[in-house]
Amino acid sequence: MNPDERKDWDTYFMDIAYMVSTRSRCNRRHVGAVLVQGKKLLGTAYNGAPSGVPDCSEAGCMIAEEYEMKSVDGKETMIKKQRCIRTIHAEQNLLLFTDRIDREGSSVYVTDEPCWTCSNMLANSGITEVVFHRPYPKDTDKVSAMMGQKGIVFRRLEHYQPPQEAVMKVEN
Repeated sequence: MNPDERKDWDTYFMDIAYMVSTRSRCNRRHVGAVLVQGKKLLGTAYNGAPSGVPDCSEAGCMIAEEYEMKSVDGKETMIKKQRCIRTIHAEQNLLLFTDRIDREGSSVYVTDEPCWTCSNMLANSGITEVVFHRPYPKDTDKVSAMMGQKGIVFRRLEHYQPPQEAVMKVEN
C-alpha cells in the first residue's frame, strides 16, 4: 500500500475489530466487534468471560456439545457442534455495552461471522448491516436467510487481510 493512500472504510473498521480481538483470552478463537454509525466508531467489544470471573485461559473452556439435523446433498445428516459456554461472544458484549439509540441504523464489523444466537440478537438490536471476515459455516445458511428476511445487509470481506499482530489460528 502506498504510504500516501488511505485505507478504505471497510478495511479501517475491520482492522480495528481485529485489534480489539487481541484482548480476548479465549484459547479457541479471538473475536472482536465494533459498532459504527456512518464513519463514527461508537463501541468495541471482544469475547470473554464475564468481568471478574476466571476466563478460559485461567479455568479452561466449558465445552457444550449440541447436535443439529442438516440437509447435506439431499440427505439428512446429524451435525455435532461444540461451543464454549464460559465465554460471552463479542457481539453480545457489544450489545450489552452500547445504547440502543446508537445502534439504530448502525453497522457492526466483526472478525467472524456471527453464530445463530448472536445473529438473532443483532437482528433485534436496530443495526442495519453486519460486515464480517472469517466465515462460520456451521450457521451460514440459516443466518444469511434470517438476515435477508430482516433486511439487514450481511456481507463478508473475502479479500481482506488482517493486521499480522492480530492473527490467530482458529478452530472451526
